[in-house]
Amino acid sequence: MTALCVAGGTGQVGREVVRLALAAGHPVSVLSRHVPPVGSAKHNDGVTYFAGDVTTGDGLAAAVAGADVVIDCLEGQLGKARKQFAGGGARLLAAAHLAGVRKAVALSIINCDLSSSAYYASKAGKERKYDESSLQTVVVRATQFHSLVAMIFAAGAKVRLVPTFNGARFQSISPVDVAAALLEAAAGDGHAEQHRVVTIAGPEALTMRQMAESWKMVTGERGMIVELPLPGPMGDFLRAGLNLTSEPPYGKETFVSWLEKRRESL
Repeated sequence: MTALCVAGGTGQVGREVVRLALAAGHPVSVLSRHVPPVGSAKHNDGVTYFAGDVTTGDGLAAAVAGADVVIDCLEGQLGKARKQFAGGGARLLAAAHLAGVRKAVALSIINCDLSSSAYYASKAGKERKYDESSLQTVVVRATQFHSLVAMIFAAGAKVRLVPTFNGARFQSISPVDVAAALLEAAAGDGHAEQHRVVTIAGPEALTMRQMAESWKMVTGERGMIVELPLPGPMGDFLRAGLNLTSEPPYGKETFVSWLEKRRESL
């Protein structure tokens, strides 16, 4: 078995990594800003939780001690967290190196280095830290999550409009499938490369209108589907199809099947 430290193990993907790792029998510790209370949805029996902060380095040494592999599921979407995202990754890697960790695996976004979006640029910055690390590293680049697209639809439906972006297609993927890929990269030893990048995508590429129609069908929402231009770097990124891949799909769970499993909470 592989001893794992999951940084960001209380987040959307991190929780799934922890669940799958426990089911496979791996010893698991979790690093997060706050230790989740016993009995909460973010707490798992059998996991050792550590409070820490990658922006300062506090708590990192204790969290990674004894781990064979660190899986980095941390996010930094806004403000200080985004500005310090790459630096936080470097501090985590440094702590892992001092603790004798042999490998680090990071979650990233498909083609993030080809966008000038500040959020995507922060992801690319962290990728560079992993490429410079003395540890063996694997960066798992995923397409957008099913939940991101559903969130866009739900936000618009509050005013009876379901927004879609002109020229946008998505090959969205389930967080569970992403977690499986991260765990596979962490536990696998069949690759000799010091630094490796893997791209994973969902099982089907759909226009945003097709996804909106499916979302309405499953949720029962009555909002009108509208097509809108998406300006700026993200609009350019999506219209160029940089969020898609020609590689065989990794994910198994389709957008509709994911929606149906979460019908009551959408």
